[in-house]
Amino acid sequence: MNSDRELGFTPVYRLREMIGSKEISPVELIESHLRRADELDPKLGIFITRTSEQAMDAARKAEAAVMRGDELGPLHGIPVPVKDTDSVAGVTFTRGSLPHKDAIGDVDSVPVARIKAAGGIVTGKTNAPENGYAGTTENRLGPPARNPWNPETTPGGSSGGSAAAIAAGLASYATGGDGGGSIRIPAGFSGIYGIKATQGRVIRAAAGRTSYGIMNNSSAGPLTRSVRDAAMALMIGSGHEPAAEYGSLTDDVPDFLGALDRGVKGLKIGWTPDMGGNPVDPEVVQVAEKAAKVFEELGATVETVDFNPSDYEEVFWSFFDYFCIKGLANYKYDWENNRDQLTDYFGDCLDYANTLPAVRMWEILSNIGWYRNYVTEYFADYDLLLSPTLAVPAFKIGEQPEVIGGKKVPHRLWGFTPFTYLFNLTGNPAASAPAGFSSAGLPIGLQIIGDIKDEVTVLAASAALEEARPWADKRPPVS
Repeated sequence: MNSDRELGFTPVYRLREMIGSKEISPVELIESHLRRADELDPKLGIFITRTSEQAMDAARKAEAAVMRGDELGPLHGIPVPVKDTDSVAGVTFTRGSLPHKDAIGDVDSVPVARIKAAGGIVTGKTNAPENGYAGTTENRLGPPARNPWNPETTPGGSSGGSAAAIAAGLASYATGGDGGGSIRIPAGFSGIYGIKATQGRVIRAAAGRTSYGIMNNSSAGPLTRSVRDAAMALMIGSGHEPAAEYGSLTDDVPDFLGALDRGVKGLKIGWTPDMGGNPVDPEVVQVAEKAAKVFEELGATVETVDFNPSDYEEVFWSFFDYFCIKGLANYKYDWENNRDQLTDYFGDCLDYANTLPAVRMWEILSNIGWYRNYVTEYFADYDLLLSPTLAVPAFKIGEQPEVIGGKKVPHRLWGFTPFTYLFNLTGNPAASAPAGFSSAGLPIGLQIIGDIKDEVTVLAASAALEEARPWADKRPPVS
C-alpha cells in the first residue's frame, strides 16, 4: 500500500506506469494528492485557488478511460498544479494581483491545453507574486509561499507556489513561467529541477495576438524533481502554436527524452563563478563549483572562463528597465485605475517605467543585440556554460540581501539573482539543477546554459549530474 507521502514523491513516469498497470487508479491518486494538499498548503502557501471538485470529476473520467482500455496519454490521471499566471478555463485567474481577485479564465492557455490533452489533471492555481514581477512569492491576495527546507525562508519566485509543491512532495510536476529566472530561481532555492527552454519553444499565449512579439522574454516550463519528468513535460509543451501568431518556433520538437542517456563525454564546458563580477556568496561558489567539477569526472572538459558580456550593473538595468516597460504596457489599466491595490514592488516598477524616456528602449534593444552576439560567440567555442543559479541561499521572507559577498547589489529586490535574467534577454535555454546545500542546510543550485535551440545538451548534462549525484532522495523537513 502506497502512503500519500510516498505517492507525492513518486516521479511522474512511474505514476503513469502504475496507472497503466492498474496498480493505482486515477481516483486514488487524486484523492491522495488532495489529502496532501490539505496538509501542506496551510504550511507552505502553495495555492491561490484549489480546484478539488473539478480534479475529482476529471479523475473519475480518467479512471473510466483506463477501465475501457482507451489509449492513455503520458500524463493520464496525473495531478498537475498550475501557476496562476496561466489561464485555466472556468477557474479563478488572479495572476497574483488583487485587482484580478475575481477574474475567471475564459480559455485554457496553450501549456494548460497541452497538459490536459496529455491526460493531466489540474488540481489548483499555485501562488505567484503580482503578475510574476518578483523573484520571491508574496502578493496581496493571501499568505506568501514558503520554502519546505525552512518555512521562514522564501522558495523563490515567481513560480514559488509550484516549487514549494514539488519540493514538499505534493506533486512531481507543476508548471512555471520564466521571464527573468522565475523557473530557475525557485528551483535553485527549493532544491528541485527547473528548465527554461529556448525562447519560443514553449509558448505561454492563450490565443491570438500577444504583446510579446519578437522581444518576448518569458517562457513556460516545468518544475520537477527528476530530469526525466522535465524532459517529458517539455516534449508535451513544445511545438509550434499558430494561435500565438508570432514568436513560436516552427522547428520539429527535439527528442528530449532520448537526450537523457547521451552523457557529457567530450563536451567542452565553461564555468563562471560570478559572470563578470556580480556579487555572490563565497559558499555558493564553493558548492556550485564542486558540482561543476563533476562533469570532469564524467569525461567533459571544464574550464573557468571570463564570461563577461558587459558591466554587470548595465546588464541588470537593461533587464529591469525592459521588464518594467513591458509591465506598464501590459497593465497600464491597473496602474491608472487601481494603483492603490497594487503591491509595492509592482506599482513601483510601473511608476518607474513611466519616468523613462522613449530613447531608453532603443538603448535596451541595442544592449540586447550586443549580449546576444556575445553569447553566440561564446557557444561557437563551448558546448555549455555553468554558473551558480543564485548569488545566495534562500533568505527569510521579506529580507532580500542588499550586500552579497562584500558588494552592494544593484537592486535589493533582484540583487540575489544576477545569473538568470541575461538568458531571458538572449533567449538561450537554461536549467537549474541541485548542486548541494549550504552550511545552514538550504539548497544551492547549478545553472546549466546551452546554445540556442540546444535543450538536448542541457538535458543530457542535467541527467548526467543527477545520476552522478542523485538528489531526489533528499526530502525537506516540511514534507
